[in-house]
Amino acid sequence: MPMAINLPLTSASFLLSFLLCVSIANSQSFIGINYGQVADNLPPPSATAKLLQSTSIQKVRLYGSDPAIIKALANTGIGIVIGAANGDIPALASDPNFAKSWINANVVPFYPSSNIILITVGNEVITSGDQNLVTQLVPAIKNIQSALDSVSLGGKIKVSTVHSMAVLRSSEPPSSGMFHPDFIPVLKELLGFNNGTGSPFAINPYPYFAYGSDPRPETLAFCLFQPNSGRLDPNTNIKYMNMFDAQVDAVRSALNSLGFKNVEIVVAETGWPYKGDSNEVGPSLENAKAYNGNLIAHLRSMVGTPLMPGKSVDTYLFALYDEDLKPGAGSERAFGLFKPDLSMVYDVGLSKSTSQAPVAASPKAPVSSPPKAPVSSPPKAPVNPSPKPQNGAWCVPKAGVSDAQLQANLDYACGHGVDCSPIQPGGSCFEPNTIASHAAYAMNQLYQTSGRNSWNCDFSKTATLSSKNPSYNGCVYPSGGT
Repeated sequence: MPMAINLPLTSASFLLSFLLCVSIANSQSFIGINYGQVADNLPPPSATAKLLQSTSIQKVRLYGSDPAIIKALANTGIGIVIGAANGDIPALASDPNFAKSWINANVVPFYPSSNIILITVGNEVITSGDQNLVTQLVPAIKNIQSALDSVSLGGKIKVSTVHSMAVLRSSEPPSSGMFHPDFIPVLKELLGFNNGTGSPFAINPYPYFAYGSDPRPETLAFCLFQPNSGRLDPNTNIKYMNMFDAQVDAVRSALNSLGFKNVEIVVAETGWPYKGDSNEVGPSLENAKAYNGNLIAHLRSMVGTPLMPGKSVDTYLFALYDEDLKPGAGSERAFGLFKPDLSMVYDVGLSKSTSQAPVAASPKAPVSSPPKAPVSSPPKAPVNPSPKPQNGAWCVPKAGVSDAQLQANLDYACGHGVDCSPIQPGGSCFEPNTIASHAAYAMNQLYQTSGRNSWNCDFSKTATLSSKNPSYNGCVYPSGGT
């Protein structure tokens, strides 16, 4: 999260807002991307490295350990996740020397100029149905850890594996999240390792697949972070407004139920295809743009999930490019955000020059357009502009605005460079911990730092200017007169 900058509100407020946006665009360590290679038309790694440096993406996950890619990312500062294949697990588990040779071949020649941060041993092994691999997974992970220790890289590079959501027996409501009983013995051993080494529990949540199994308009809106009535968790009385938070919190609940409250969650994959076969439910350019764009805005807001507020989990989008050689349904080959010529398939605001742009809705697909949110920059002033409000005006939500729209306003404001630290845990304005209270603070912050014109307090007609100071206790809402 960017460091808070406290300067007096002057005519330079636009410059401050701009600088804060640049700061956020260049410090989003929680946004990563998957770089798959099951394709025959990918650009060279050197071109990909330059592409990544032009974006706010700060982490890349590889499914293998291609030396050309690892070398190309040297001296970029980009965090690199490399993977040992499922087929390597038996040798890694049975032969510590094989693990050492793997580290000596795939890590030692490149680190630290190539910023390798995590090694994933296998992908979705526990739910693969291959019991031989399952029993050898933790020994393989431990041998990789020992090999890192032997070259003094233990602790600098973490070791883990990646799981599908099928490791859960139940996930709805999120507070009832529990692992499947068949997997608990190996998971306990693995989580003991994660806990002891500080390595993450990596999961692949896909709201796209949840929508495919429940293709109602309300479910689509819930999956795409669009306005919806929400889903109440009766055990916690928390109303979830999007599927991503619900899925991640279900994993959090499952981890907590086994006693591993301190194990960090990483989202190793999540995405939405922009096209698919005629019989597939959900793939479209509009849906993909809405999901990825609104997810990025949600991460940038730093609001977190209901069970993990005030921070954003590291999230690796799927995927950097389409993989044209992948088998299966058409959607499998249509998750890419960039084309082989390095142009965008669609724009979700990842470019450093446009990383704060909101997700635009397609006029052809109103059902799958993203939630209404303010435009990325103030609209041009009217020919006969109304005068600026007098000092002492505050921008607040109108009465009756839905939680979904307030969440969109909150995500937008915090994603556009305002200092939202006061509404994060421990902050002076965190309590009351409600969407309405947090949104009100963030909306006013954006208004005060963007020029304090009437159009800076619009938020899709859901905000208004008030002369009544909403500050309370130790929570101070700035105004033009402060």
